[in-house]
Amino acid sequence: MTPRALLFAAASAAALFSTTAAMAADAAPATQQVEELVVTGTRGEARSRLESLSPVDVVNAQALQRQGTTELGAALSVTVPAIDFPRPSNTDGTDAIRPATLHGQGPDETLVLMNSNREHTSALVNLNGSVGRGSAAFDLNSIPTIAIDHIEILRDGASALYGSDAVAGVINLILRQADHGGGASATYGQYDTSFDGFFGGTHDRHDGATGTVDAWQGFKLGSDGFLTVSGEYKSQRPTNRSDNDPRFPALGVDSRFGDPEVHQTTGYFNAGKPLGDGWELLAYGGGQERRTESAATFRAPNDLAKNIASVYPNGFLPHILTHSYDYTIGSNLKNDDLFGWHSNFGVNYGWNKLRYDTIDTINVSLGPNSPHAFYAGKLVYGQLVGNADFNRDFDVGMAGPLNVAFGAEARNERYSIGAGNLDSYEKGTFQNGTTAAGVGAQGFPGFQPDNAVDVSRTNVGAYIALEAQPIEPLKLSGAIREEHYSDFGDNTSGKVSFRYELTPALAFRGSAESGFRAPSLQQEFFTSTASLFVNVPGQGTVQFDTGTFPATSATAKALGAQPLQPEKSKNYSLGTVFHASGLEVTLDAYEIDVTNRIVLSETLTGSNTAAVGTDARAIFTLLQPTGASAARFFINGVDTKTRGLDAVATYRVEPMSWGNLTITASGNMNDLEVTKTPATPTSVLPIPMSLFARQNTYRFERETPKYKAGVQGDWSLDNWGAMARATFYGDVLAPGTTDDGLNDIHTGAQTLVDLEGRYNFSHGIELALGAENLFDVYPKQIPVNLDTTGAGPFSSFSPFGFNGRRLYARLSATW
Repeated sequence: MTPRALLFAAASAAALFSTTAAMAADAAPATQQVEELVVTGTRGEARSRLESLSPVDVVNAQALQRQGTTELGAALSVTVPAIDFPRPSNTDGTDAIRPATLHGQGPDETLVLMNSNREHTSALVNLNGSVGRGSAAFDLNSIPTIAIDHIEILRDGASALYGSDAVAGVINLILRQADHGGGASATYGQYDTSFDGFFGGTHDRHDGATGTVDAWQGFKLGSDGFLTVSGEYKSQRPTNRSDNDPRFPALGVDSRFGDPEVHQTTGYFNAGKPLGDGWELLAYGGGQERRTESAATFRAPNDLAKNIASVYPNGFLPHILTHSYDYTIGSNLKNDDLFGWHSNFGVNYGWNKLRYDTIDTINVSLGPNSPHAFYAGKLVYGQLVGNADFNRDFDVGMAGPLNVAFGAEARNERYSIGAGNLDSYEKGTFQNGTTAAGVGAQGFPGFQPDNAVDVSRTNVGAYIALEAQPIEPLKLSGAIREEHYSDFGDNTSGKVSFRYELTPALAFRGSAESGFRAPSLQQEFFTSTASLFVNVPGQGTVQFDTGTFPATSATAKALGAQPLQPEKSKNYSLGTVFHASGLEVTLDAYEIDVTNRIVLSETLTGSNTAAVGTDARAIFTLLQPTGASAARFFINGVDTKTRGLDAVATYRVEPMSWGNLTITASGNMNDLEVTKTPATPTSVLPIPMSLFARQNTYRFERETPKYKAGVQGDWSLDNWGAMARATFYGDVLAPGTTDDGLNDIHTGAQTLVDLEGRYNFSHGIELALGAENLFDVYPKQIPVNLDTTGAGPFSSFSPFGFNGRRLYARLSATW
């Protein structure tokens, strides 16, 4: 029996044994359920999660750490059905920084906070054919799960409280706060899987070995302060689900399609210290350095535009190195009685840098003496935020006090693109026979000096919020916020909410909000020329040298672009809360209407051949000075309507002789419809082309599951524990390039089962063995006619990836 099979058997046996042992043992004493208080979605004081006027999920540290994955995004996606976190491949920087979505909205339409302070996004803008195309989002995996006390997820619009980006909701990361104690863990896992070959047969793969070591420790600061530090190191080997290339049987598997290789180090701290006279100083911060190596598309031996046979006689597979440096630091000065007001003065700074290198490659236009490794350039984004917030209760003769809150925030953002080395983008003079040589480093050409930018903007905002309880069962809240941006002007947002308690066990809640999302600097100013790969029926993957141009550039304007304007949103929700005798049920219906959404346009391809139409020749002429053969840019004008339902039910079984059991069932139904697409603009083209056609429309509507649900049971008795979870993913559609839909790709509806067994030894030491995707489920393979090389047999739109079963072991200790 192989070590992998042994681990698989042990994981199953541990869970089975723990269940059997429970039948004959005495139950542990019941522990009192701690009331969960939340601070997200209100500018007043913390309140019970179930008493919140808007739906808030709370995910605690134990739920995050008792999983096989140490990725924060992946852990949230199986805990909260409204969140999706796919695993794309061959998508350049998106392989390294994967975006998450909430309620099917764009990754940049969910605001992320840390300790209730606004966090910065990544410098990356997602450009390739994956979920979240066109967005610049927060990197959830830059935060180690070991650093987190709990996470509050507001599933409702909140622009009136927090400003831009809170269209779908808010994710608030609350760091650990302890002045003593600590913990550490070591997790090892890898994939042990078998899947059908793209061209027949079966493949066994044992890859993706991942080791993670993390720890945290609390310290006293003087007699009344605290300092909590945490750290994590992770090393991940790549996975590969490519098949043998039928074009070159002797080469076998010449591509790589799966998770990248990752090495990352992360550290965080959280601290607080009373200063006297009611003042308290809080500080937090941390950083991560991550090195990701992902693969581009295989360059065939006989492809004269992309390869020089004397250099790579068997072809070659370029690799893209993405070095991500992510840092954040912040502080808050608080006073609970500043002239009668609860006061908070905060400042924080966040910064992300992405450095790109391309290795194991060549710039064909430079000839046989071309380098094989290139520095391709960098992206940098920074954000400085300062805020002041005040709130106070007033007795005005109602059933409860009137809470008045007001505040202001100022923000400065800066974004830059740095050019790569000359060799990475240079157009040389080498001619590979009669074939025009490809320009730039194959796989990821460098940013050119013309792409370099260094831009910034400022915005200021102010808000006022009221919360009242006119009569005992009714709570009301309202907020209004005004913002001014230096690049596009002003915006006003507003929100009203209510909660009515029919009985102590049953309440209704609802809200309505007008919100917005400002165009990101990444969307306004990103520019590059890079290789874009498109599945062309009968040809497989075809390369286009595609230029991405700012909407304000002369090239984009000539094709019909206009300066970007903010998105506007309307949110409505109505729900019910029930809790009694260990059972909690929440049911919330919602509607999210977004107008003027910012999207990446269609790729407009040029050609100078006689057979093409006049538009293609006009594009060719326009793009000649830029070195690109196709163009795209960001545009406004897409309207969407999303309607859905969130359901969460938790039942805590009364402790019995066979132990303690908590059962959670949750689900999300989400239906997004594109109700309007941008009008075809006036441009230099003889017959102006649509900038947002069927493929982009269907990406919006079907890139995340319409239905997603999960059932989880957590059991414990004395030293034993177990978790079993089943997650259902509805079908996802990756639209094809043709209007007839014949080349669409369906992932199919699938159910994944996870299982973990635990034993707690003395002195706080615990061993866990488990399996993710226990039954080795895969999405549907793509049609063979869409990939004749076997390079990518599955769609990157799959909501759970395409790696198969993963086995893991975790050893942890607490003190």
